[in-house]
Order: sequence, then structure tokens, then C-alpha cells
Amino acid sequence: MTPEFALTVGHHALEVATTLMMIMLLPALAVGLLVSIFQAATQINEQTLSFIPKLLITMLVLSVGGSFMLRLLTDFTIQIFESIPNVIGG
Repeated sequence: MTPEFALTVGHHALEVATTLMMIMLLPALAVGLLVSIFQAATQINEQTLSFIPKLLITMLVLSVGGSFMLRLLTDFTIQIFESIPNVIGG
């Protein structure tokens, strides 16, 4: 295995991991920001108010984008398994 190949695989793994994280985190971040703005505007200081909307949007994103996320992870795993002969010098 060459260092270039290891770096390429590592780079691709980081891209896949970042994509999977961003799919879940960005909508939750946006909902949290909107709830925080609402709390500041109405002066409601309830700490648990932002938990339920974040949980609901995370479940919604997971149900809508779950197949894409699974396909992305499966494609990456298949690509890694198919590159094994190249790594061992076959």
C-alpha cells in the first residue's frame, strides 16, 4: 500500500463522515437557532423547549434522508472492499 493510496482512502472517509454528520446536524442547528430566537423574543427561559423540536427534526431528517445516508455509507464500504486486492498487491 502506497502512502498516496492511504491518504486517498482517509480523505474519502473524512468526506463521507462529514457529509453524514452535516445531514443530521445542520437541520438541528437551524431549528435550535429558530427556537432560541423565539425564546429571546418572547422571554421564555425554558431550557427543555428546544429539545423536542430538535428531536422531531432529527427524526424527520433521518426518515427522509436515511436511505441516502445508508446508500452513501454502503457505496463507500463496497469501494473499500473492492480495493483490497490492490492494497495487498494483487
